[in-house]
Amino acid sequence: MPTFVEVDVAQPEGYRPLSLDLRTTDVAGAPVVVFLHGGGFLRGSRKVFTPGIPASDSFDRIVAAGFAVASCEYRLSGEARFPAQLDDVDAAIAWLHAHAEEYGMDASRLVIWGVSAGGTLAALTGLRRTDVAGVVDWFGPADLFTMAEHDTGEAPEDTREARWIGGPAVTRPDAARMASPVHQVHADAPPFHIAHGTADEHVPFAQSEGLAHALEAAGADVDFRAVTGAKHFWQGLDDTRRVFDPALDFVARVTAR
Repeated sequence: MPTFVEVDVAQPEGYRPLSLDLRTTDVAGAPVVVFLHGGGFLRGSRKVFTPGIPASDSFDRIVAAGFAVASCEYRLSGEARFPAQLDDVDAAIAWLHAHAEEYGMDASRLVIWGVSAGGTLAALTGLRRTDVAGVVDWFGPADLFTMAEHDTGEAPEDTREARWIGGPAVTRPDAARMASPVHQVHADAPPFHIAHGTADEHVPFAQSEGLAHALEAAGADVDFRAVTGAKHFWQGLDDTRRVFDPALDFVARVTAR
């Protein structure tokens, strides 16, 4: 019987407890999808997959496909700067490994799936760990240097990415490079599924295009999907099966025994 539980997984010193929502499936030894929400690094909730897409069409759809889903909190940029968020993801993964058998999951078959800012964190996590079977990156900023050139109408120090790393990329080049998946690509990267709307006004399509090209150049397994006419958070799509079905096929492929 599928279950839903809320658990605390970490208590960083001086910060609030961090929790995850775990949805399990009837499939014994199911692979695990670790989900990371969006929100520009400064807002967002583990309760929301993407604005405008209810749980029944997102979290429940993944569970119905035979995967457990752990939707995880991480510290926002107003609480802690990069790389604290990667520590939080590591803590959630450690909890999943420790408790996988208790919940009938197989944490050795683990995929990180993130949207927007969560896509950046998913990509960085996959590129720095060796126990990730695959990464689903939906429209995540991939290069903080070129994101800084994207005209948002904000002062450079007030952009979402600047708040996350502690300043504009040009003044924090080392942090910006470490926080940019495109600059962390390597030959042993796990398989990636990247999808991005061509009409995205918040994170330019070129961000994912550049990451896909970098991964391909490194010899990584990349499934890159340009979603024609879609905006950020898949606004403008009449049927989200167009993006969910390929992502779920990817998760099934990279976690197959």
